Amino acid sequence: MRLELRICKHCYEGDHGNEQKTAVTQDMVACAEQVREYKDLIGLDALYITKVTEGDPGGAEALDVIVASIEGDQVALSDTQLVMEDGDGNMLVYPEPKDILQVLTRNLNQIQEQTRQDVDVELSPEGQALIA
Repeated sequence: MRLELRICKHCYEGDHGNEQKTAVTQDMVACAEQVREYKDLIGLDALYITKVTEGDPGGAEALDVIVASIEGDQVALSDTQLVMEDGDGNMLVYPEPKDILQVLTRNLNQIQEQTRQDVDVELSPEGQALIA
């Protein structure tokens, strides 16, 4: 199984001025980095973290799936999503930050059951509120 977390680089770095979105985006990346470090314990082949900026052509590093929506007359590509590909090539796409955090924290819980290492990630109050 492979995963790719795709996030907006500007949201991650706080350039947009939305502190809540920055905190949640940083939580997603912190969780993904921890899952990637211990991925072998839960049978993941790879976990990619891709930080995209406006104008990037899709931005997918490994799993070429992009969520789109219609905003007015325009097609808008999602800058935040978690893509999972199973061994049969089936893809699951999670575009909502709440779902992304739930998937990643569940992965961390599975990892915690397999190791004596502390793999917990301290989530921001905003991230904690999303998955509560």
